[in-house]
Amino acid sequence: MARASRHPAFAALKGWQPPKEATPAPKAEVSTPITPETHAIFLAAMEGVTPLPASNRAEITRPPPAPKARLRRQDAPPVLAKHSAGDLAADDRLDMATDAPVFLRDGLPRRALADLRRGRWGIQSELDLHGYDQEEARTALARFLLLAHERGHRCVRIIHGRGLSSPGGVSVLKILSRQWLACRDEVLAFCPARPCDGGEGALLALLKSERPRP
Repeated sequence: MARASRHPAFAALKGWQPPKEATPAPKAEVSTPITPETHAIFLAAMEGVTPLPASNRAEITRPPPAPKARLRRQDAPPVLAKHSAGDLAADDRLDMATDAPVFLRDGLPRRALADLRRGRWGIQSELDLHGYDQEEARTALARFLLLAHERGHRCVRIIHGRGLSSPGGVSVLKILSRQWLACRDEVLAFCPARPCDGGEGALLALLKSERPRP
């Protein structure tokens, strides 16, 4: 069957496309004039509001510095001189047979020493006496304890060495440091350090908690 021919009107529409819509022009912004009534409403809404600083940054207040113990610092030179001047006193020459490996000040519970020996106090500072002679070690230890107590440190470590290179394999500083610690008012207790903290080559000392007055 022959296909029917199209109407001539359809032939005239061949290639026709709808016209493109023109992009509307942007509307101009119309500023509304501020009337006295509008200004009064704005001021009423902003009542009690504090404007931000020009830098737009928050002002963070820094904590005040820790008080400095001035009297303690004034007393430090005489104390260090007392511990450094002259030869070793007779009390400092300990008999190894009577040397006590642990110390607990009178009046304190034994639990304080037990906690120290078990490592329940975190070590806050340490002093290494390797390379010091006896006088240098005594001065360094006095200064170290003075500053540690001033800073509020409770547990400190004193590394005196094992004395492997000393005559007889005995550390002289190991013996003397125990006597010096026992004579210091800041020291409440001391004991040999745990193996992980230096073992027999170091001491752990527990210091008083109160801070000196500024």
